[in-house]
Amino acid sequence: MNKPPFYPPWAKRGSEGGILIGLILFLLLALLVGSSILYYVVLRDLPSIAALKEYRPSITTRVYADNNELIDEFYLENRKLVKFTDLPPVIIQAVLAAEDSRFFEHNGFDMQGISRAFFRNLKAGKIVQGGSTITQQVAKRLYLSSEKSYSRKLKEAVLAFKIDRSLSKEEILNIYLNNIYMGHGAYGIEAAAEVYFGKKTRNLTLAEASLLAGLPKAPSNYDPYTNYEGSRRRQAYVLTRMVEEGYISEEEKNGVLQAPLLLRSIRPNDRPAAYFIENIRRYIQGTYGSDALYKEGLEVYTTLDLRIQQAARDAVERGLQELESRQGYRPHSVQGALLSMDARTGAIRAMVGGRDFSKSEFNRTTQSRRQPGSSFKPIIYTAAFDRGLTPATAIDDSPISFTDNAGRVWTPQNFDEEFRGPISLHKALVQSRNVVTIKLLQEIGVDYAIAYAVNMGIASPLSRNLSLALGSSAVTLQELVRAYGVLANGGRIVEPFMIKKIVDRTGNIFEEHPVKAEQVIDPRVAFLTTHILQDVVESGTGQRVKSIGRPVAAKTGTTDDVRDAWFVGYTPSLVTGVWVGFDQQRTLGSHEVGGRAAAPIWLYCMEQALAGMPAEAFPVPEGIVFARRSEGAALEAFIDGTVPQGWIPLLPGEPSTDTEENPDGEGDSPFLHDGPAASDSDSMEKKRPQGRTKTEP
Repeated sequence: MNKPPFYPPWAKRGSEGGILIGLILFLLLALLVGSSILYYVVLRDLPSIAALKEYRPSITTRVYADNNELIDEFYLENRKLVKFTDLPPVIIQAVLAAEDSRFFEHNGFDMQGISRAFFRNLKAGKIVQGGSTITQQVAKRLYLSSEKSYSRKLKEAVLAFKIDRSLSKEEILNIYLNNIYMGHGAYGIEAAAEVYFGKKTRNLTLAEASLLAGLPKAPSNYDPYTNYEGSRRRQAYVLTRMVEEGYISEEEKNGVLQAPLLLRSIRPNDRPAAYFIENIRRYIQGTYGSDALYKEGLEVYTTLDLRIQQAARDAVERGLQELESRQGYRPHSVQGALLSMDARTGAIRAMVGGRDFSKSEFNRTTQSRRQPGSSFKPIIYTAAFDRGLTPATAIDDSPISFTDNAGRVWTPQNFDEEFRGPISLHKALVQSRNVVTIKLLQEIGVDYAIAYAVNMGIASPLSRNLSLALGSSAVTLQELVRAYGVLANGGRIVEPFMIKKIVDRTGNIFEEHPVKAEQVIDPRVAFLTTHILQDVVESGTGQRVKSIGRPVAAKTGTTDDVRDAWFVGYTPSLVTGVWVGFDQQRTLGSHEVGGRAAAPIWLYCMEQALAGMPAEAFPVPEGIVFARRSEGAALEAFIDGTVPQGWIPLLPGEPSTDTEENPDGEGDSPFLHDGPAASDSDSMEKKRPQGRTKTEP
């Protein structure tokens, strides 16, 4: 008889012990499989949080005017960092009451909150409540997507636990308060305090802190500008929670709710120096890259004078409106530009690159090259004085013609289509005589004049023919302002600049602009031209700005068919240039010459820019002497040793402020001629010059 198999009592088939063992084995297997799935599907790709210790969020780059007033910002996220030690207790209490009252008690995730959210979501059949702690929100903000799923919530909880073990509570809260989005482009509490209340976080009141603490839940829903009542209800909830947590009393809560909410007025999107700022943006991005510009929180200190900038904007708009009214043009059809520069340092004080940056970002002070017309003539005359000619040198203002190799004849004309005969260089420049300037250029040589213009800061290509005398070669307004700045600065050239220094987020100087001035022209030569250009304002084509009532040197410019109108003028310290025209290069209309279309804009701007400042006389350099042709005649300036024979020198103690021109044009003229003279550019002068046959003053 065979014995049945032996089973120990605890392993008998059908016994409760066998079922228990099987269940345990199954659960262990399920746990192993589940853990593997959990790791490979959910936790395997969790990021490392080691970098949080060195976390560097993107920070707003801020741009300041010359007086350190904030004028613009560059950012991907508008964020201003604030240290935890600088946070007032009221904002910490308000945020904890609204978002995570057990923040200092849990380990990164709050089981009570998660359980509460789970059952509410289960009942609703969808995710309607997050239940996230502040630490979980940090994990989500820095590492995860905003997807609403249980796998994401699980990742969030694990990351929060790891963050809580790696950082202190203060560090976590500080990261949260510097990163959370709070509406209107503001990231973090410091940016939000500025956007909504125009103040620093450390100065927030209970009312302001409680409003801001309610925003992270739904910034657009609780926007106090678009949903005032909703924002007040959310504020009331935050205040109630603060009472429940013992942070404030019921009386304090009621006091806040009974008082009106004082918000900062939303500033219009009006950038007072849009073209200037765009130049700054392009420079930083091109030099240091986009990350430095938009993420590194640079502090950019510029040369912009807000008072002059506002005067420049108003002047351009006023002058162009007056022109459009005179000519019957459609409003905002004519364009204009203005650039104002410190003559001694090169600091750009004002820049108006056009009428409306939002409609045209093209900067007409630096990007547009237009023919300068007669405003180029002072460069030719200065070059001539450096070659030994004097303001009293006479040239025959008489007809002249040039024939090119194809047999075509060019006969330049004066604006008034008249000829005055022998005329001094002083008088010729004051009256902007075209033919005399052409003969003068022929005398000194085109190549020499081009080299001289380059030496004065003209960088654009210049035509190697006699039409250069009439401003046929296109230049930028900034180049012309820089060249006139050499005259204003006693022959010293400076580099136009807009940035004084750039400081990084740690306070280190990123870049600093040293002011350098190089002597490129004899100061006596520069003064001769300045002395004549003062007379342009007193009795010449620039008389429209004479009412400014202080020493000013200037020159008008108008191109063929009145397509471009210019006015460039300066005091000893400030040089300002104005251009007016159509972008399509069509005529501005009858009589809209530089003295009429551009000069008023210059005057409107400079009257405001110089208001309250003492009048400055142009300093007379050593080696300059004054003399008159005869008793009672006007004084002329000369370099010592070049006074024409027979002229009467200025007596000691006699004022030298008489700036009227020598009316007769008599003196030390080395040549009086009716036709072309020899030059060092004969081959070019045989070609027909490009451009106009007549240039207006």
